[in-house]
Amino acid sequence: MYFFAITDKSTIKGESSMKTIGMIGLGTMGAGMADNLLKDGFSLVVWNRTAEKALPFKEKGAKVVSSPFEVAQHSDAIITMLSADQQLKEVLLGENGVIEGVKPGQIIIDSSTVSPLTSRELHQIFAERDVQFLDAPVTGSAPQAKDGILGFMVGGSKDAYEKSEVLFKSMGKSWVYMGESGAGATTKLISNTMVGISLLALSEGMTMAQKSNLDLEKFLSVVAAGGANSRMVEMKSGKLIEEDYSVQFAVALMNKDLGLAYNLAESLKVVTPALGLAKQMFTTSTNKGLGDEDVASVFKLYQEWGNLK
Repeated sequence: MYFFAITDKSTIKGESSMKTIGMIGLGTMGAGMADNLLKDGFSLVVWNRTAEKALPFKEKGAKVVSSPFEVAQHSDAIITMLSADQQLKEVLLGENGVIEGVKPGQIIIDSSTVSPLTSRELHQIFAERDVQFLDAPVTGSAPQAKDGILGFMVGGSKDAYEKSEVLFKSMGKSWVYMGESGAGATTKLISNTMVGISLLALSEGMTMAQKSNLDLEKFLSVVAAGGANSRMVEMKSGKLIEEDYSVQFAVALMNKDLGLAYNLAESLKVVTPALGLAKQMFTTSTNKGLGDEDVASVFKLYQEWGNLK
């Protein structure tokens, strides 16, 4: 990973201006992000569509409110972490949405994985209200969110990015300014394309090794020491051997992201056969009822087709 990381908090601009942070979306990722903001001493205002998920944060000292509108009213900056474009638009632009409560000078940091078109549209809408919108999706999954070591890729105003660095540091270990609005969202879709393809490579290799009656742990030790190694080998091979498909990043979300990536590739007129195959595989996994399992469970398709257990 080639991320520019800042380690000295005193050098980060905006530290004094960010006092109260709004957090919308307290799911697998958002909960860990919110916890780290609280640990670093930020005042937190939270809202979640499923209200029960917000209650533990009240016990930790956060202010729980009843709408995104109220989050905007009480916050200096707002962070959103939602599952898809439509949910993001509803929270930001819908009835009792953020847009009804924003004030000039506020910053919205969207860490959802959405279409660059959506990011650019929201950037324009909020710019008309003198509110800066950053698309800032993340690398990492639930464990990295919990440990505060996410990686942020950011598109939008450079000024808003610099003011927000103190927040990125609280939730992550690395952050990169990618360029104008939509650049962060574009980077994330391309990155997830590579993740999906890499998972297929790992699954195919494991299937061939298993069918050949190789010792899988020894096989993976060879892979890890050679050119076939990857972050997916490092992160997911243990889950495959142990048949641990507890969710860190869900199949259904990967399937959604690869669909967005495919649309991006088409708009760029780029031929992406490997992306097409990855999308097909994760769609098949979703249709087989694996949508709520970890992305590593795509391996189950190979096991089924190879008559393996």
